[in-house]
Amino acid sequence: MFRFEKFEVWQGAISFADNIYAATRDYPRNEQFGLTSQMRRAAVSVSSNIAEGSSRSSDKEFARFVEVAYGSLMEVVSQCFVSSRQSLIDQPQFKGIYSEAEQIAGKLSALRNTLTKSSKRD
Repeated sequence: MFRFEKFEVWQGAISFADNIYAATRDYPRNEQFGLTSQMRRAAVSVSSNIAEGSSRSSDKEFARFVEVAYGSLMEVVSQCFVSSRQSLIDQPQFKGIYSEAEQIAGKLSALRNTLTKSSKRD
């Protein structure tokens, strides 16, 4: 098992990406290279940055990748607002994605804080 697989936030990010793929599956074809692609790439980026960061040699470096993961998560949230305003997702879908993003954001912040405190001790 790789280090990143042990993190609950990584597991949640994988589930989040699955949900974004499902939510965008029915987007119109003309959005294939627009919101569909952007949302999917940003959602996958969350777990990818956690995984990549966990391989770094210091907690300070890992914390930076966690920050990037957080930014990608915020991209998806913003894109969900656009999707909702364009009637590509309904309110229950939007609320579900938003709620899941809030949970992951909290876990990313906690992980970053832990890593930052750890790197200051070194």
